[in-house]
Amino acid sequence: MSFEIIFVFLLLIVALVLFSTEYVSFDIAALIIMVSLLITGILSPSEGLAGFSNPATLTVAAMFILSEGLRRTGLLNTIGELFIDKMNEHYWSGLFQMLIFVSVCSAFINNTAVVIIFIPIVIHIANHVDVSPSKLLMPLSFAGIFGGTCTLIGTSTNILVSSIAEEQGVGAFSMFEFTPVGLILLAAGFIYMFAYGIRAIPDRREHKQLTKGYKMQEYLTDVVVKEGSELVGHIFHPEELTQRLDLDVLRIFKKESDASAQRSEIKIVAGDVLRIRGSADEIDKLLKTDNLALQPAHEWTDTDLKQGRDALVEAAVAPDSALSGQSLESIDFFDRFGAVPLAVRQHGELQQEKLGNLKLKGGNSLLLSMSKDRVQEIDSTPSFVVASKIGERRYRPEKTYIALAIMFGVVATAALNVLPIVVSAICGTILMMLTGCLDTEEAYQAVNWKVIMLLAGVIPLGTAMNKSGAAALLADQMIFLLSDLGPQAVLSGFFLLTMAITAIMSNNASAALLAPIAIKTAHTLNVNAHPFLFAVTFAASLSFITPFGYQTNTLIYGAGEYKFTDFTKIGLPLNILFWILATIFIPIIWPFDA
Repeated sequence: MSFEIIFVFLLLIVALVLFSTEYVSFDIAALIIMVSLLITGILSPSEGLAGFSNPATLTVAAMFILSEGLRRTGLLNTIGELFIDKMNEHYWSGLFQMLIFVSVCSAFINNTAVVIIFIPIVIHIANHVDVSPSKLLMPLSFAGIFGGTCTLIGTSTNILVSSIAEEQGVGAFSMFEFTPVGLILLAAGFIYMFAYGIRAIPDRREHKQLTKGYKMQEYLTDVVVKEGSELVGHIFHPEELTQRLDLDVLRIFKKESDASAQRSEIKIVAGDVLRIRGSADEIDKLLKTDNLALQPAHEWTDTDLKQGRDALVEAAVAPDSALSGQSLESIDFFDRFGAVPLAVRQHGELQQEKLGNLKLKGGNSLLLSMSKDRVQEIDSTPSFVVASKIGERRYRPEKTYIALAIMFGVVATAALNVLPIVVSAICGTILMMLTGCLDTEEAYQAVNWKVIMLLAGVIPLGTAMNKSGAAALLADQMIFLLSDLGPQAVLSGFFLLTMAITAIMSNNASAALLAPIAIKTAHTLNVNAHPFLFAVTFAASLSFITPFGYQTNTLIYGAGEYKFTDFTKIGLPLNILFWILATIFIPIIWPFDA
């Protein structure tokens, strides 16, 4: 093997380790790969940097903006609320209609964006119909994944592999080329979920009250400032009070008002009540340092933390959050969002103490005490997904028909080959801003720049695999193992391999790694490359066996209070079913000899 092949193989191993271990964030890992190829001279600067101008990268960025423009109209939220009445009338029929609606929306809007919109709606519905939200959140995520596979723009993976196929001369995918197999898998997925999957999901999230769900009973305390306290007459600075203790002062209550005061810039007088988050041991330490008295203990409810200007918010960390890997202390929630973290659910484990040192990861759920007038800030931050119902958001319903017309125009022009999808999508983003569906700042915030960096970094790796001969070598090995069984067995092997890799790393990264190998394998077998590419594309998007294989699963992981094994229990049979169906139907829809 040449130096180039050896180096590319070593880089593949490094990529697998970095993407699966999250030692560094996936966007940084992708850029490390790109820079390594440039430094070694395996790729020229134009080849190595081509990912930034690749049609897939630009199209995915545009689709983020288009989805946000439609979200800002509030249309999906309004329709989502209608399913409360439907599910009250007939639970299973209403649930089926809601999941079908989610799947259809996910085919034309980025499926992650659709699930983000529906998470608080589904939790609200679950509380109304008296079922555990965990029974609905996993079906919501799966329905979004099913729908996203049905069109070119439903998920970024489809767009990425289509671009790779076009670059390597085997032809891009059309808008509805995915639809026949996508609908077969969607139908099979719905039958599976309604016959077995939904009933098998455990009732993980049992409490409607967030304070009970996050077990805050032993971690909330009211203390009264007594005469003679060192705090009396001073402007309150919570850092001075709690700098040596694992405590947070949530609010200060004044005698003359039932509503809570701000947490800072308040002059303390005797009789003021401080509401504090912290364990009993930390409270005891506080009482020994100053003249404070405990209020009588009582059963804490959400209402206690929603008085006056207070809001109690549950927020999930987005899978691609820029805050992933940072500690809560370094983020400084109060200065940044006017919020105090009360508890964090991470990988199924609940933590209410020593929160400052805890590093955030995608899928974590946070319980936040904050000012009502700051809730919109955290709701509009791409790093978080607000899972709790927070009242009326700021929408632009008057722009609904304009946003719908723009989305329809993008889909129609691409489907009819009037314009390439990258051109129609960029035109759509410009129209969204010109018509006021969203402003420029909102458009920039809508783009998930970590995903864009991932695409820009891994696309050159596919180029390097082809240029060095590494893809051809791997294709030869795949053929050596399975060619005696025929091309259908090779296709089945690609589907299974892609599905396995996607369970531990980004779906886009796994597709970018395996698509060039799939093309080389088809060329070596002298058959049509499209069946192999569709096997890779579908398998990369249809990951159910872990909460990290697909972004929507990560989003609902903490909010549903799931355990890791819940996804394996429900998702493994589904993945096996889809593997069998894909092996049968992909060669029928896209014959090997076409």
